[in-house]
Amino acid sequence: MPSPAPGAGSLPAAPGGALDDLRASVGLQIADEALLRAIAEGLAEVEKLLRDVVRSDVQAVNDAALHLVEAGGKRFRPLFTLLAAQFGPKQDDHVVIAAAAVELVHLATLYHDDVMDEADMRRGAESVNARWDNTIAILTGDFLFAHASRLVADLGTDAARIIAETFGELVTGQMRETVGPGPGDDAVAHYLTVIAQKTGSLIATSGRFGGMMSGAAEEHIEALRRFGDIIGTAFQISDDIIDIASPSDELGKAQGTDLREGVRTLPMLYALADPDTDPRLIELLSGPIADDALVREALELLRVSSGLDRARVTLSDYAQRARTELGALPASPARDACESVADYLVARTR
Repeated sequence: MPSPAPGAGSLPAAPGGALDDLRASVGLQIADEALLRAIAEGLAEVEKLLRDVVRSDVQAVNDAALHLVEAGGKRFRPLFTLLAAQFGPKQDDHVVIAAAAVELVHLATLYHDDVMDEADMRRGAESVNARWDNTIAILTGDFLFAHASRLVADLGTDAARIIAETFGELVTGQMRETVGPGPGDDAVAHYLTVIAQKTGSLIATSGRFGGMMSGAAEEHIEALRRFGDIIGTAFQISDDIIDIASPSDELGKAQGTDLREGVRTLPMLYALADPDTDPRLIELLSGPIADDALVREALELLRVSSGLDRARVTLSDYAQRARTELGALPASPARDACESVADYLVARTR
């Protein structure tokens, strides 16, 4: 179950050419041209650092490590790091380093996710495990984790501790998902905990790093962390909805991966909890689905189930909670930009 929402491709080196991409990325609305240009310039620096950091003298390592970097993506985590840095007085290289580090961690998790999901597409391109093999994909993910740790080591012991704690959250979330809820556990609560750890934790760290590296006030750093945690969970709920409601050619990846793996996402869990749900859908959701025709059938039944509507309501609740956290931050174009992301996550699923 991968984390991210839809996005633009990687940003060009020239910041001026990135302005339109930024406006389109994750629904981000920035009316302030100075802020828009600052973020575009920061993302261009992050993009350059990402490519420099993952290069290797070993051609096989170099090719595999650059594969997803060059595939692009919305770069939401570094984008949020740079936005969060707007709440502090300092803007220096540490902000860019932190932004690149969180993106490397995210990319590393995608390599590992594709192995576990047996995915053959990622960001509209062939996945590393499909192009090479699972071993190469796992080792490449480890390679990116190592470089992320090296970057964060330059940011101080607090940052190193935080990224280590975040690694722990990411792995724990994956373990929770793999093991599943225990006897008597609430399946929805278990799932929301899983995605908070797998997706929310790293976006929370992105906001925390941006605030820390820019010298923001402690209460603002904490608000950014909480906003990131909530909006990260909202991203995954939004993706869960779109994975069911949108065709594969719009997703840039194979549809129904979770159905094939037997992973029950939020719309599925809500559908299963509804006594009026079509018995055929309950039967299909009883385990992994290998047959393409059955995957399509399950998707069609999910689209007309109550589960999709209930998931949209939960998404709206998370978006509202995220907006509430922003109230602790000073009014500014950066705060407005963060709020626009919360609005977009709801709008994109309608």
